Amino acid sequence: VYPCFSWATYCCSVGNFLVMGGFQALAKPSLEFFGKCPELLQRLAESSEENIPLSDLLVTLFYLPMRHLHEYGRLLLKLGTCFEVSSVDYQKLQDGCSKFEALALHLKRRRKEAEYTYHFWKSFPGKMTDSLRKPRRRLICESSNKALTLQNSGRFSVNWFILFNDALVHAQAKWLRSINQAVDQAMTGAGQSGAGQRVEPPISRTASYTFYKDSRLKEATYEGRWLAGKPNGRGMVKWLDGRIYTGTFKNGLEDGFGDYVMPSKTLNLNDHYQGHWKEGKMHGIGTYKYATGELYEGSFQDNMRHGHGMLRSGTLNSSSPSVFIGQWVHDKKTGYGVFDDITRGEKYMGMWQDDQRQGTGVIVTQFGLYYEGAFNNNKMQGTGVLLSEDNTTYEGEFSEDWTLNGKGVLTMPNGDYFEGSFTGEWGSGLKVTGSFFKPNLYDSDGDKGRALGRLAVPPEEKWRVVFEECWMRLGCEAPGQGENQRAWENIAVALTTSRRQHRDSPEMNLSRTQNRMLESLEFIPQQHVGPVTMEKYDSIRRYLIKACDMPLHPLGRLMETLVAVYRMTYVGVGANRRLLLQAVNEIMSYLARIFQLVRFLFPDLPEEGGAIPEPSSDPQDKKDSNCADTQLESPKPGRVVSSSALLLPVLLPRLYPPLFTLYALEKEKEDDVYWECVLRLNKQPDVALLAFLGTVFFVSTTFTPSDKLQVIQLTFEEITKEVMSSLEDNFLWSMDDLFPVFLYVVLRARIRNLGSEVSLIEDLMDPCVQHGEHGIMFTTLKACYYQIQHEKTT
Repeated sequence: VYPCFSWATYCCSVGNFLVMGGFQALAKPSLEFFGKCPELLQRLAESSEENIPLSDLLVTLFYLPMRHLHEYGRLLLKLGTCFEVSSVDYQKLQDGCSKFEALALHLKRRRKEAEYTYHFWKSFPGKMTDSLRKPRRRLICESSNKALTLQNSGRFSVNWFILFNDALVHAQAKWLRSINQAVDQAMTGAGQSGAGQRVEPPISRTASYTFYKDSRLKEATYEGRWLAGKPNGRGMVKWLDGRIYTGTFKNGLEDGFGDYVMPSKTLNLNDHYQGHWKEGKMHGIGTYKYATGELYEGSFQDNMRHGHGMLRSGTLNSSSPSVFIGQWVHDKKTGYGVFDDITRGEKYMGMWQDDQRQGTGVIVTQFGLYYEGAFNNNKMQGTGVLLSEDNTTYEGEFSEDWTLNGKGVLTMPNGDYFEGSFTGEWGSGLKVTGSFFKPNLYDSDGDKGRALGRLAVPPEEKWRVVFEECWMRLGCEAPGQGENQRAWENIAVALTTSRRQHRDSPEMNLSRTQNRMLESLEFIPQQHVGPVTMEKYDSIRRYLIKACDMPLHPLGRLMETLVAVYRMTYVGVGANRRLLLQAVNEIMSYLARIFQLVRFLFPDLPEEGGAIPEPSSDPQDKKDSNCADTQLESPKPGRVVSSSALLLPVLLPRLYPPLFTLYALEKEKEDDVYWECVLRLNKQPDVALLAFLGTVFFVSTTFTPSDKLQVIQLTFEEITKEVMSSLEDNFLWSMDDLFPVFLYVVLRARIRNLGSEVSLIEDLMDPCVQHGEHGIMFTTLKACYYQIQHEKTT
C-alpha cells in the first residue's frame, strides 16, 4: 500500500485553504446550505463539542478523513493475523501498517503547522503580513515569543524577525540553526512525503525572473513556465526598451506560436508580429504589422520574409498604396509575384529578382493597355507585345516602360501594319523607319494573329512556392518525394496543433461544426489503402471536400491561398479580357498540381484518364444467367478519373466570379448581339408551344461545366417527356425535330451572357465527356447560340 503521496497532497491542500482563511469565507455559504441549525454538519464532522464556531467545524470536517488513518493501520494488523508471520503477505501488511502510522503522524504535524501559521496571520493583520501571506508558506518561529536582539541597534529600535519555511524576514546569525533546519527539512522531503525520502526539486515550475547576464535577455523579465532552469512552455518576456513577447518557449527560446510587440525607434507606434517562431526567430506563417502602416501576411524564416506572402503598403488615401503577393527570398521579392500599383492603376504579373521586375511578365493598366514580354532592372527591356484598347498592336523591342526602341511590327485594328524600326513612348508620338503594308482581303495574316501569353510566365511556373510549401507541410523536400505515411502523420499533427492553438486563443475559437470536421480530419484514413473502387472513390471525394473547406488542413490552406492569389491577379485592373486565356490555363495548372498531391496521399487512385471499374453484379445472378447470354452482354463502363471531375467542383465555385467576368468581357460584343436578338425574337408569340413547356432552364445558376451540362440534359429530358405525352410512344426524335424546340426553350429562358457560359463550358469541360451524350447536348446549345445571333425575322 502506497497511500502517502495522495494523502499528503490532500492534507497540504486543506492546510493551504486554512492558512489563507478559506474556511472563514466558506462559513456563510455553508450556513445558507445547512440552515440555521448546524447539527447536521456537526454529525458529519463527528464532533461532540458544543457551541463550536462554524469555520472550526468545517476545518474538523475536512480533516476528518485523516483521523481514520489509525483505523486503517489496525485493519491491516487484523488482516495480518490471517497469514503466517514468515510469509510475504504478512510482511507487506506490516509495512503498510507502519506507513499508515508514519503518515498519520506526519499529517498531524502538518496540520499543526497550518493552524499555527493561520493563528499567526490572524494575530498580526496588516499590509506587511498580507504581502507575505501565501498558501504554501508555513511559519516556523517568530521573535515576539522567542527573544532575539539585533546587534548595534538603536536604544528605541524595535525589531521583528519571522522565519518561514521558504523565507526569512529580518533574520540574524542566531537564527542560523533554525534556518539550516528548515532548509534541510525542505531538501530531505521530511515536510512533504513523511517517509524521510529525499525529494528532488520540481524540474518544471511557474516563476518570474529578471535576467542579468544573458546577452539576448539582459535586464528582461520573464514570467511563465520553466523546465530545467530555462523558459519552456507559455510565458511572457518584457524588455526595458518596451519589447514584449507573449507565447510559447522551448529550451529557453521563443518557439511555437507567439505575439511580439516592438516599439519603433522613429515613430511613436509599435511593430507587431503574431505568428510562429523557431529557435528564437520568426519562422513559419505569421502576420507583421509595421509601425509605418504596412502589413505583411505570409511565411517567415530567420526573422525575414521568406516564402509566399502578401505585403500591403499604404492605404487608398495615402500617397503610394500598393499590394504585392508572391514569393520572397531573404526579405526581398524574388520569384513569381503580382504587384498592384493602385496609384498608377497598373498591375504587374511576372518574375522578380531582389525587389525588381526581372524576367518575363505581363502588365495591364486601368486604361486598357496590355504588355507581355521581357523585363530587366525593373523596366520593360527586350522583346515584348503591346496592345491598346482598340486592338492596335506592337510587337518588337522595348528599352523603357512603354518606350519602343528597335525593330518591330505595328498592326492597326483594320489589319494594316508597319514593319521597321520604332522609337518613342507609346501614346506620345512614334518615329517609324520602315515599310507600310496593306494586306489583301485574302491574305492570311501569318503570325500577326498569334495568341497572347507566349511571352508571359508559363502557368506551371506561377505560384510554384505555394505548392512547394504545401509539399513541405506533408514532409516532402520536393514534389512527390516523400513517404505517404509520414505525410498523413504530419497532417494529423498539424490539425491537432492548430486545434490546440485555437482552443487556447479565445479570439480564434472555431465553431462547433468546424471542430467536428477538424476531429474527423485528424484520423489517418487507412480505409483508402488498396485498389480504388467506386465506393472508395466517393469516400476520397468527400474527404477532399472537407479538407479543402478547412484552412487548417494543408490542402485547405493551399486552396485558400490559390483563391487569394487568383482573385488578386484577375480582379480590379486585372479584369482585362486579354488575360482570359492565361486565367483558364492557370486553373488547369492548379488542377494538375493539386491532383499530383491527391495521388501522393492516395497512391492507389488511378492516374489522369485512368478508369475505375463499376462494381460487379451479384454472383448469384451470374450463376443463374445463361452462359451464352453472358458472353453477348457488353461490359459496364467504369468511371474515368480526371483532375477536373474530382477537383473542379471544389475549386471552381471559389474562382467563378473573376473568371466569368473575364469571359463576359471577352464575349461582350457577341453577347450584346445575342441579347438584342433574344429580346427581338421573344416578341414573337407562340402560345401553343408554351402550353406544354414545363421546363426551367438555368445554366447560369451553376458553377462547374459538369453541373451546367447536367442542367442541359435535364432540359432535354423534360422536353422529350412533354412531347412524348402528345405523340405516339414509338415516336423517335431526330435532331431536325429537336433543334427547333430546344432553340425555342433557350429563347424563352432569356439567359444573359450565354456566349460566356458556352465558352466557359468549352474551355473547362472534362475531356472524357466531350464525345458522349453531354458533348452532343453541348454542341446543340452552342448551335442555338450562333443561330440566335443570325436569326432573321420579317
